[in-house]
Amino acid sequence: MPQDAGPGHPGSPDPVTRERAVLLGLTYRLLGSLADAEDAVQETYIRWHRLSDGERHAVANPRAWLIRTAGRIGLDMLTTARARREQYVGEWLPEPLPATGWSSQEPSTVVDPADRVILDDSVSMALLVVLEAMTPAERVTFVLHDVFRFTYPEIAGIVGRTPAACRQLASSARRRVREQRRTPVGPAEHAAVVRAFRSAWQTGDLAALVDVLDPDATAITDGGGLVSASAVPLHGPQAVAGFLLGVWDRQPDLVVDEASVNGEPGLVATDRLGRVLAVLALAATGTGRVGHLWVVRNPRKLARWRHVPAGRGR
Repeated sequence: MPQDAGPGHPGSPDPVTRERAVLLGLTYRLLGSLADAEDAVQETYIRWHRLSDGERHAVANPRAWLIRTAGRIGLDMLTTARARREQYVGEWLPEPLPATGWSSQEPSTVVDPADRVILDDSVSMALLVVLEAMTPAERVTFVLHDVFRFTYPEIAGIVGRTPAACRQLASSARRRVREQRRTPVGPAEHAAVVRAFRSAWQTGDLAALVDVLDPDATAITDGGGLVSASAVPLHGPQAVAGFLLGVWDRQPDLVVDEASVNGEPGLVATDRLGRVLAVLALAATGTGRVGHLWVVRNPRKLARWRHVPAGRGR
């Protein structure tokens, strides 16, 4: 179970309020949407403040109470979200997370430094996409146990299953993750692959772009029915490269720069005025190529990507 935040110092924010970043981290992993995550956190605090003074004082570990409550809310919202996504136009991708992280987040409010790397790794786009394929109970169990270190008996009370069933859910979730993950690639190699991809894309050379894509490369674009995007996943380097080069024909003033996307090197595409048009997350393979490409174009999912200065251009 996570450690309590402890009492605040005089003049510091309410210890319960300081848990906002932790709760956003949890609910974003559960829902894949910062907007939905913020709604879940807001509902969590509403339920906390609905407690009587005596009930709140009786809570030995406010952080654990808040996480449990947010987990239950997230589980309920996942069911509703699945129904909404069945009506979604085109492919649905998680909302990309910029380098600034959670709104109003400060380093001191996240978790202790030893946990920060674990939390960073668990918001990668690659993992979030795998989480989308899980059942709501699998997803909640995996995130609470493998990321937030809750025990199976604690999780059982959240998802309404026995501890043994929760153990099985976590095992099934880990199997899904293992099946989707290829040879691990270190941060430096990942960054090098992103730079090579960006360079090849900007040359407009089909052969160069195909060469930096894995033979089994796939690309998914999310326009939400609001902007142009491929309605189905693209498979194979030729199809992916052809689609990417077609972007230059439709948007000749496109500017592509490197950026942190969900804690990993990625790309952000803007027009000459610096307006963000797309955010790209990439997964590198052990062969030094791009295996998966996720392109978020839905403007509603780019609201947290601020207007940025124009880059060097093509």
